[in-house]
Amino acid sequence: MPRRMETLFLPGVAGKLEALLEEPEDAEPVEAAVVCHPHPKHGGTMHNKVVYRLARGLRKSGCVVLRFNYRGVNLSEGEYDHGMGETDDARVALRELASRYPQLPLLSGGFSFGSRVALRLASQEPAIRRVIPVGFPTNIAEREFVNAVHVPKFFVHSTNDTFGPRADFEALFATVPEPKHLTWITAADHFFKDALDVFEAAIIRIGFARD
Repeated sequence: MPRRMETLFLPGVAGKLEALLEEPEDAEPVEAAVVCHPHPKHGGTMHNKVVYRLARGLRKSGCVVLRFNYRGVNLSEGEYDHGMGETDDARVALRELASRYPQLPLLSGGFSFGSRVALRLASQEPAIRRVIPVGFPTNIAEREFVNAVHVPKFFVHSTNDTFGPRADFEALFATVPEPKHLTWITAADHFFKDALDVFEAAIIRIGFARD
């Protein structure tokens, strides 16, 4: 069965949002995931290599995945809004998934700045059943929203992440409410250099951990 791929323009709060919907290659989806990209002011887009691997790993585990560009990124309209507007953009993507796949449980995931967006969205949207925050940056003090997320959280982190050094991240993780899980990936940097295959394999395992 050929994999369904569809380029979309979603009606965002600040204008249209460029998005890409992808279903699993060889089966009907069993979960629906919104995947959020890194910081738009530092080159982040939905085509970032970590975001791509995150989305592909989730598809391999049975998810339909909706990636999108925040407001002001590539063909998406609007301007950067310090994480708040970007969370609204993610909400638009989530509701698009929920309307297309009303029978499927919802997941939010994201990399770096996108992990913050995914968690903030989960703190506001009770329909989200679990979250996969990748490379959560500990160098940003504001993170109270994490404590409001009580669904399973599957953190994935590089052992050499300059935006979330191991000791700092371990201290943060200790304060995160249950249920929570942590997977360390031995990698050269924040972007999982030299370990993207290992990273994707970890995402596939997490994807299947639905019970």
